[in-house]
Amino acid sequence: MSKSEDLELLTALQPLIPALRRYASAMVRNRELADDLVQDCLERAISNWKTRKQAENTRQWVFAIAHNLIVNRLRQDARRGQHIDIADVDEAAVAAPAPQESRVRHEELLRAIAALPEDQRAVITLVSVEDLSYAEAAQTLDIPIGTVMSRLARARERLARALEGGLSRREPVTAPSPLRRLK
Repeated sequence: MSKSEDLELLTALQPLIPALRRYASAMVRNRELADDLVQDCLERAISNWKTRKQAENTRQWVFAIAHNLIVNRLRQDARRGQHIDIADVDEAAVAAPAPQESRVRHEELLRAIAALPEDQRAVITLVSVEDLSYAEAAQTLDIPIGTVMSRLARARERLARALEGGLSRREPVTAPSPLRRLK
């Protein structure tokens, strides 16, 4: 570039820098990232200065470059997720159980639910999965609320034993009786 072109470039771009910083800061809400984006915008504007249309509004052209860079960065961040320095992360926050084990437990739970008698399966599904209240489940199944509670208790007990490995699929559930025999 010649000196006159350099001077034209400088006089056109320099007054736009504060406005570009404000715009980028408002869009990304991170001052350091905004400064990086403004720098990238200015680099693009300088490298493409000769290819711009002379009749084009320089301010509008530079803001279009900035906007496109910001939108691309926001999309990129959305795909990648939030960046956190590994030194700042608590080890417990990134430690997770192996997904295979949870999948196996989930499949065991589904098998145990499928093995429940129909009346218990209906109650546990409505209350524990669909999050209906006892009264709503009783109304849905057209049974008394006490029946809902007893079926739910038996279903939960049966599921707990099945998941602990202590109940075969055909083994009947015998709930301990809360009543004592009197002679």
